[in-house]
Amino acid sequence: MPQIYPAAEGDISLLNQLINSAYRGDSSRRGWTTEADLLDGIRTDEDSLRTMLARADATILKYEEDGQLLGCVYLERKGTDLYLGMLTVSPDLQAKGIGRQLLAAAEAFARDRQCRAVTMTVIPLRHELIAWYERRGYRATGETRPFPMDDPRFGLPRQPLSFIVLEKSL
Repeated sequence: MPQIYPAAEGDISLLNQLINSAYRGDSSRRGWTTEADLLDGIRTDEDSLRTMLARADATILKYEEDGQLLGCVYLERKGTDLYLGMLTVSPDLQAKGIGRQLLAAAEAFARDRQCRAVTMTVIPLRHELIAWYERRGYRATGETRPFPMDDPRFGLPRQPLSFIVLEKSL
């Protein structure tokens, strides 16, 4: 039976492996969320995940089934909103509803904390990903943000990139 609950320090190594496998490298090409054609390098590292987990205003929800880590999502309270990032599902299990379950859990998490909305940033070239979020009620706000072009902690862009902000009111 699947379970979704907050990750802990002991989960960092497995989270790191899962996230990088879903976003970068050849393994990511087995799923539809790959960024391998846009960015080289890694998506995250253990130190970054440790820093995320140490924040009082943040959590990483993990999705496990039969003791296996299959998905996760990063959540951070920012004022009256909940920022959602790194929604991750194992590349071999994408399109099976795990992402939808994690997104629903993130939205419930936000409602429990009386957040006004869930927000996220997405690379505009990720048309299929934006469409997936739009089908779940997220809308572009019109706001854009710069992509960290020279910070290898986020990957090394193969072309100029930026972010758009998506939001869903609760």
